[in-house]
Amino acid sequence: LVSVAGIKGMLIANRRLDNQVKTYITYNKGRDWRLLQAPATDLAGNDIHCILPFCSLHLQLQTSENPYLSGSISTKASAPGIIVATGNIGSDLSYNNVGMFISSDAGNNWRQIFEEEHNVWFLDKGGALVAVKQPTVPTRHLQISFDEGRQWTRHSFSLVPLFVDGMLVEAGTENQIMTVLTVNIIMGEPCVMGQKQIYMKRRPGNYCMLGKDYAKVLSAESCICRAHDFECDYGYERRREGNCLPAFWFNPAVISRSCSQGQNYLNSTGYRKVVSNNCIKGVKDMYTPRKQMCPNRAPKGLSLSTREGKLTADLHTNITFLVHLDEGDSMRTNIQLDFGDGTAVSYSNLSWIEEGIRHVYKTAGIFRVSALAENTLGFDTTTLYLHVTCPVEHVQLLAPFVAIKNKEVNLTAVVWPIHSRTLTYFWWLGNSTEPVISLDGSISYTFTSEGMNTVTVQVSSANAILQDTKTIAVQEFFKSLLLSFSPNLDEYNPDVSEWRQDVGRVIKKALLQVSDQLLVAVFPGVPTAAELFLLPHKNQSEGRKKSEKELEQISEILASALNQNLVEFELKPGARVIVYITQLTLAPLVDSIPRHSSSAMLMLLSVVFLGLAVFLIYKFKRKIPWMNIYAEVNQEKEQEMIGSVSQSDSTPKTTLSEFSTPKEVMEKEMDARVKRKIQT
Repeated sequence: LVSVAGIKGMLIANRRLDNQVKTYITYNKGRDWRLLQAPATDLAGNDIHCILPFCSLHLQLQTSENPYLSGSISTKASAPGIIVATGNIGSDLSYNNVGMFISSDAGNNWRQIFEEEHNVWFLDKGGALVAVKQPTVPTRHLQISFDEGRQWTRHSFSLVPLFVDGMLVEAGTENQIMTVLTVNIIMGEPCVMGQKQIYMKRRPGNYCMLGKDYAKVLSAESCICRAHDFECDYGYERRREGNCLPAFWFNPAVISRSCSQGQNYLNSTGYRKVVSNNCIKGVKDMYTPRKQMCPNRAPKGLSLSTREGKLTADLHTNITFLVHLDEGDSMRTNIQLDFGDGTAVSYSNLSWIEEGIRHVYKTAGIFRVSALAENTLGFDTTTLYLHVTCPVEHVQLLAPFVAIKNKEVNLTAVVWPIHSRTLTYFWWLGNSTEPVISLDGSISYTFTSEGMNTVTVQVSSANAILQDTKTIAVQEFFKSLLLSFSPNLDEYNPDVSEWRQDVGRVIKKALLQVSDQLLVAVFPGVPTAAELFLLPHKNQSEGRKKSEKELEQISEILASALNQNLVEFELKPGARVIVYITQLTLAPLVDSIPRHSSSAMLMLLSVVFLGLAVFLIYKFKRKIPWMNIYAEVNQEKEQEMIGSVSQSDSTPKTTLSEFSTPKEVMEKEMDARVKRKIQT
């Protein structure tokens, strides 16, 4: 595509059609295009039979980036109407049998000036043309024409052949005008871009010079508007019959959302005047867009988003919501926005909230934010779900100390601050390599093997992850006792986990030295309470029935001691705490009951978050006033025993496992002696 210098709206372009490239010209900036009429005769004066549209003139439209070469087509604003180009005559553009062609009337008529390609330069506003063969071979001649290429004079510029790389045309030099004659450029179309202009140029054949102050335009006047002064408007395309009709993708009935009731808008006729066209009157009113009143419309295309485009936000921060409406009377549309947390706002004009609506959420959670646009003709709604989060500061895993094998237990993660449906929980259970993932802080799980099992819960919120770990003893059966304490212990209860762990260790030492058979869990809260778990011995080679009896014996002995206030410990000098038995739990010795009450009670306790506090660790002094009784009875029994008594394990004689013997008579006698000693 080449813009012809000096003539406004005139373009020459090559177009590919059916695998053929043809050259077209327009005088109204692309509104109408036509083929170039070929010259009537060749250089020898022979007739050329080239009939449109089967045959026409085709031009090479490569302009030169080298300022010293002319390129394949040359035009100058100082020489309006003169076009020199390389081309060929035929059905389409070809690079064979090319020649040089010139037009003196802005492309309406063409003449051939050379049979070979030349570089052509304009001198003195087109008064002189200088042509040199393209520098494929050296030359010492150039051609000069003073009649726009009709006649050429050969001039020698060197005694020896030279390669011509280009020519520099000096600009701005003072020229003397010898003779000035006026002549109109006769064109097939007198009006170009809605304007008729009269140019003055040198008469061909006159050897005179034009000065730099030469005025080339004598007059210009606007033309009457005609159809070719208009092109198709946006969204319209020209059909075969020449009319501009809507394209398949364009709906002319859709009106801009900025068009409000009571205002006017320009309704396109499908046409618009070519840019920079200066025509007046004529068909202008028929093709010009018409002013119409904006119609009433129901809301449509309502959209809701946050300014950042995200669906997450931090707690206690300003969140800006943006509301947009594609269609509807924005001036008379009521907008309602419900933030999902019990608050809502309403606006009677969409333009009032173009900058957005701000809101601050005071609690974390997932909120359903909805917008409603409504007027007298209808309504439209939209919704988004916003996740409001805050970092988790602490997490506490609540789990039973002891669980029954192959029976479900509840695991609960308590977090602070309290979140609502915005956390993800990862549960690592036992030796599993993949976590159980949940959106709820509680799950149920069944342990299938005995032993100590580790449970870890990780809580993910926003970019923070915290975790807590607990160890659960899994057994086929166990026994437990609920414990309480003298009221003075509550005076020193800071209600933190470290303190409860220390108290549990002291109680365990005060009761028994067989550490692998006892577990003590101190409950949160005040008054202070605890649960004592009696577990079967690790070595159960003599069978479950014997282990159950052993637990029954130990349970009775400990219950008797606790009921007689024989178990106590010193919290600090002057602060002695007595341990009582509250009741015997319903924890089964066999797995016939679906769930044991001790585990259920631990999970049902009201638990508050355990904050970090300054904790003073006391030095405990263990007091076991009744423990020596077992040693005395054991010594007496050893002296009286006849024969061998099988031991259930290798536990030292100072432990209660010493009383586990296969002889029922011996067991009853031993228990009776211990009870008598305690009573005395």
